[in-house]
Amino acid sequence: MSVRGKKVLVLGLSKSGIAAAKFAKKHGADVYLTEYKDITTKEQSDEAKELEDLGIHVEYGGHSEKFINNADVAVSSPGISPHTPIIKRVRALQIPVISELELAYRECDIPFIIITGTNGKTTTTALTQHILSKKLKTEACGNIGTPPCSVADENLDYFVCEASSFQLDMSTSLKPYIAVWTNFTADHIDWHNGLENYFNAKARVFREPQTAKYCVLNAKDPKLLEFSKEVKGILFFFAGNIGDNCCYEENGAIFYKQNGKAEEIIKLSECPLIGEHNYQNIMCAIICAKLTGIDNKTIKEAIMTFKAPEHRLEKVTEFNGITFYNDSKATNPEAAIVAINSFNNQNVVLIAGGRDKNTDLKEFCDSVKKHIKTVILIGEATERFEKNLIQNGFTDIIKEKTMESAIDKAIELKPDVVLLSPACASFDMFNSYEHRGEVFKKYVLSRV
Repeated sequence: MSVRGKKVLVLGLSKSGIAAAKFAKKHGADVYLTEYKDITTKEQSDEAKELEDLGIHVEYGGHSEKFINNADVAVSSPGISPHTPIIKRVRALQIPVISELELAYRECDIPFIIITGTNGKTTTTALTQHILSKKLKTEACGNIGTPPCSVADENLDYFVCEASSFQLDMSTSLKPYIAVWTNFTADHIDWHNGLENYFNAKARVFREPQTAKYCVLNAKDPKLLEFSKEVKGILFFFAGNIGDNCCYEENGAIFYKQNGKAEEIIKLSECPLIGEHNYQNIMCAIICAKLTGIDNKTIKEAIMTFKAPEHRLEKVTEFNGITFYNDSKATNPEAAIVAINSFNNQNVVLIAGGRDKNTDLKEFCDSVKKHIKTVILIGEATERFEKNLIQNGFTDIIKEKTMESAIDKAIELKPDVVLLSPACASFDMFNSYEHRGEVFKKYVLSRV
């Protein structure tokens, strides 16, 4: 469905909403952008004026009937839950609701490489784009920060798109060239109103009629391994030597196998990213690169020059024999476990805590017991995390009030590693996980 000549309703004055509005207008739509909240900053005011100058209708402080009625399609910002009154209201009027990602897919013929999963999406997306960019014109987009609509009119070979469950849930016809599912654990249950809905949102691009041509799944994830039996696209597994098409680790190297023929791509010792989870991210990127025609030499060289995205097990500095890692993006226990498990036989101080998501902590505690010497807790989740750690037999716990005092205490302990991997949201003490990571890095560097 082309939007040319159609009334397009855009929900939310967000980054993706603004991109969708501009893109739809450029493609001949009559665009109405409606924002529930009042405009409170100069930046928002300037953004609204820019849209109005382009001929886009803008309202804020509520959703009027004038804007909603007779819309042909609504484009929703990913932060708006399908259970909110505005989505229910729009759907009651039989107006289809789609994502900004879906809008870009419908209006251009650039193939999508979709990368989804509970954890590991951003690093995998960034690495995949980094490799492909050596030979192809690509953009990393989606949940990584750049809306697809903002680059959809460029002459790209591929979109490399990090896709959240929110975006996929409202992408109703998106059929990627490659779809990667990094892993699946409980998250965003409130937004989706249940774990099954969360799974089904991500599964869209692996099921008919939206099945990707190539479907890449985690061989070590029992849920995804079972789900692979339903997948109709050409299957590739990573993190296991399974079948004729896969990418796996063996004898200290990563191998790629297609149609039963295996070839070594890179040795683990040559990879700049550490930890089993990052080796899996690398495997995903290798599969995507091979399926888009990138040669082995280029893949290896690109991996060796890649730097991890900020706040994802990011090495900050070394100071007095201590290495500091910023993993602020670990906003749930599962993500923190991945980082914690990256360290073996080292004295590691873990800084954790923040706004609690009230998910089960048993596996987190087990991982801490195996890999961590001392845990320093901060934020609202301190008491529950302390209680669970003690119940699971871990007692080397320190409580601090601020990030700065936690870092000071960690340095006093003279460990090999100080790891910020909070296992919690950031909003009790910080504006975002990015803000939390920046505070950590800035204070660490001030101590050097």
